[in-house]
This record gives sequence, C-alpha cells and structure tokens, in this order.
Amino acid sequence: MNTRREFIRQATAASILATIPGSLIAGRVAPPPSKVWAGLLHLSFNFAAGIAKYGGLREEFEPNEALWNDALRKMADSGMNVVLINLDDSVRWNSHPEIAVRNAWTPERLREELAKIRKLGLEPIPMLNFSSTHDAWMKEYSRMLSTDKYYNVCKDLIAEAIDIFDKPRFFHLGLDEETEQHQRHFDYTVIRKNDLWWADFYFIIGEVMKGGARPWIWSDYVWHNPETFYKKMPKSVIQSNWYYQDQFDFKTLTEPKKTYVNAYLELESHGYDQIPTSSNDQKITTGIGNTVKFCSEHIPDARLMGFLQTFWKPTIEEYRGLIMEGIDLMGASKKWFDQNKKS
Repeated sequence: MNTRREFIRQATAASILATIPGSLIAGRVAPPPSKVWAGLLHLSFNFAAGIAKYGGLREEFEPNEALWNDALRKMADSGMNVVLINLDDSVRWNSHPEIAVRNAWTPERLREELAKIRKLGLEPIPMLNFSSTHDAWMKEYSRMLSTDKYYNVCKDLIAEAIDIFDKPRFFHLGLDEETEQHQRHFDYTVIRKNDLWWADFYFIIGEVMKGGARPWIWSDYVWHNPETFYKKMPKSVIQSNWYYQDQFDFKTLTEPKKTYVNAYLELESHGYDQIPTSSNDQKITTGIGNTVKFCSEHIPDARLMGFLQTFWKPTIEEYRGLIMEGIDLMGASKKWFDQNKKS
C-alpha cells in the first residue's frame, strides 16, 4: 500500500491508474446472497450544515429516541434488512472526541445500539460523508483537505467505525455533490477536482478495504464526468445512483432528469454493482416503487444488490410522519419485488 505522501505526489501524474494498489482495482466482489432492502437513518445531520435551509451547524445530539426505536422496529416489520446509519459527529469517537456534538453517543452506547439493531434482524452499516460539500461535521479538519492531518483523521475515524461495527460488510462514504454549484452559498468553499479528487478517493476507499469492508458511495460524480468515472472507478466500489422523482420514460424525460435515470443503465453497461436509491423527502410517494420496477427490469439480478430508501430529514418528531411513510413505501416496494421477481 502506498503512503499518504505518495498518493498526493501521484495525483499530479497523467495516468493515475498505474499507481493504484492492486486491491483497489480488483474485479467485482461477489454480491450478497439476498437483496439489500435498506433505509438511511440519521444520528447526525451535520452533513447538511452548510445548507442554510437545514439550519446550519447543529451543536447538540438531537435524535428522538422514541422515533429512532419506532423507525427501526417498523423497518424490521416491513421486511427491510439493512439500516444505513449516518454517524459523523454524533459519536464521541475515542480517536477524535473533539469533533463530537454535545451529548453525542459514546462508542460503548453505539455498540449497545448495534446489538439491539441486530436482534431486530437488521444489519447496521456505517456512513461517514467525506465530500467537501458535506463534511462540516469534521469541524476544523474540514478545512484541511488533502493534508497529512486530514488523512490521519479520515484513517482514524474509518478504522474506529469498522471496529465498533465489528467489521461491517459495507461502509458508505458519501462523496456526493462536491461541486461549485452545491457550495455557492457557503461562506467557505473548497472543491477537489481531477486527479486530486481521485487521489483522496483512493486513499479513503483503501482505508475501508484495509478494514475488511466494501466501499459504497453516491454515484453522482458520473453525471458530470462520465469518461473519467468509467476509466478510474474500481468495480469493487458499490454504486448508489440516486433519483428522487418517479418518472422513468425517456420519451418524456428532460435534462437533467434524463441523465440521472440513464446513469442506472450506463453503470450497468460498465459492469458495476448497484444499490439504486430513492427518497420521499420531496413528497413523491411513488419514487421508490417506480425505482424498484425500473431497475429490476434493466439491471441483471447478479449486479442489482438491492435498494435504498432515504428520508433526508433529522430523526426528530417533526419528521415522524415522513420517515414512517418512507419505510412503508419501501416495504410495499419489497412486497411487489418479491411477488414479481426473484428475491
């Protein structure tokens, strides 16, 4: 495995693929024996700290325990089998307690929660979003991108999360929306591009793979940089293209929606494993159902790992109705799939 300094030097080279450790460019990993039916729950919501309409940086641990427990039970009852947990600064990490919000869970408290989740029949998967658009949760380290200090913090947090989760199968790294457009209202903007983005990406997924987990990311980089993406993205990385609308007819779709939907087909044609993603946060209740129908028709079973439903709201009582509705919609989509496709 190359050192951190070597990764940065290599980022200036024209053919960065020649410098990637072999483990990162290995062929596809065998998919799990059953489909992933996942929901994303937020312990932290500071991935959205730079977005004014979401209230800026949150300083207190705020998930409502009753809603959290009810959502988990409902996931299990609906037939879902995976809960993706957005951790970020909601844990008082032993390696970096300085980033935690007030009253954050201790690692011991998180371990207890994971044991409870597993007893419900759900598989907990960690998520830390390392996109520069969504990393305000890293506090001062979010302004140290691509430095030795930044790499050390990323490495520490990934290793500790993998340890707490007892070597999870997957690890979601976010890495979405790192564009000027998405940071246009920020007071402080920083965007990695070209080979530097890829160098940091390889380092981060390398740390995940070193811990025995499989990297999982949002796929929107491909919308804007398809040629580079398909040249440099390892097949070992799980792709979650996301589309939060419910229309899939190319005859009526206009841009950019056509690009978003077409990404499912292009990712398939290039041989990537996918967990397509929808959401009901924009009050579109047919999104996940239509996503399941479209993708199950166009992505072969061997590369369709499952589906993910997102809510994109804090786990607080104000959003109980939306979160519970989203779980119900996912349960209904799974029921349709089980009745019409091989599970």
